[in-house]
Amino acid sequence: MSFDPNGVGIANGNLFGFPVTESEADILIIPIPWDATASYGKGTSDGPQAILTASTQLDFYHPKLDKAYETKVFMAPISREWQEINSKLCIEALEYIDFLENGGKLAENPAFQATVSEISSTQNALKENLKNRAIEAIQKGKIVGVLGGEHSTPLGLIEAIDSQNKPFGILQIDAHADLRDAYEGFEQSHASIMFNALKNCKNLLKLVQVGIRDIAQSEVDLIENSEGRITTFFDWSLKEAQFRGETWEIQIDKIIRDLPENVYISFDIDGLSPELCPNTGTPVAGGFKLEEINYLFFKLVESGRRIVGFDLNEVAPGKEGDWDANVGARALWNLVCAVEKNRRLFHS
Repeated sequence: MSFDPNGVGIANGNLFGFPVTESEADILIIPIPWDATASYGKGTSDGPQAILTASTQLDFYHPKLDKAYETKVFMAPISREWQEINSKLCIEALEYIDFLENGGKLAENPAFQATVSEISSTQNALKENLKNRAIEAIQKGKIVGVLGGEHSTPLGLIEAIDSQNKPFGILQIDAHADLRDAYEGFEQSHASIMFNALKNCKNLLKLVQVGIRDIAQSEVDLIENSEGRITTFFDWSLKEAQFRGETWEIQIDKIIRDLPENVYISFDIDGLSPELCPNTGTPVAGGFKLEEINYLFFKLVESGRRIVGFDLNEVAPGKEGDWDANVGARALWNLVCAVEKNRRLFHS
């Protein structure tokens, strides 16, 4: 099939309406409709479908990538089975979280202990399924991305990249550090993704966090005691330096300097200013414009580092309108273009 980059977007079931099959794809995106451990706002499990729907409304010229519309990207079908499982467990999780917020103690309630156990075991199965799918795709030479869902979803992909036994780093764009060893009893909570990645991945040399502005004391302690394995560029520090005249260009140079040769990008949409993602699970005042993050990604490409995988998560469409989905689709398009430009550099 041919693709007309100047024509009407075609809802053919694939991301951006591109006429690409999974076997043809250089970039494979696996959607994970899961938000069972989300503790504040639900709805990110609907993010993959909302972004898929919005993605055909974009135009496909990109100033940083020649013939961007020729990018061979494919998004796997969204699992209806996992959506149904998630919907059931979300009901149980909301009852459990309400119990905690009203002063309940998990240790004193066997019924909710069973709830936590069921969600945790299901989440582990989800992680292992993703890990196996990602390993298979990586072995075929594809670059794999995850489209969440809550931020816990890409752990299986990160572990798959670690299994390749090549040193790598993570560039995390986020309002939250996600360094809790567990949250509300869930060891694979959305608030624990980076803690788990650091714990489980022996080849993960460096975590570089950008935009963090909502953090617990325990997470600050972990950063300070990481012996340099974690570098955090707090939003308030970046902004204060900018108030004194430091440019985003200079700050990006410092951010990239801390990353090793191979880089995994983890992009939580709440790293952006909340007017761009008002329905995300845990919005926080502050953050970035989308253009600032796009500039960071393409400067990463220019640095000569290799992007080995990526995720975009925490996009929630909301009950009315498609603003979050529209911004999410544009964030994903720019991320895919950065990955594709990077891929072409290493395959030229």
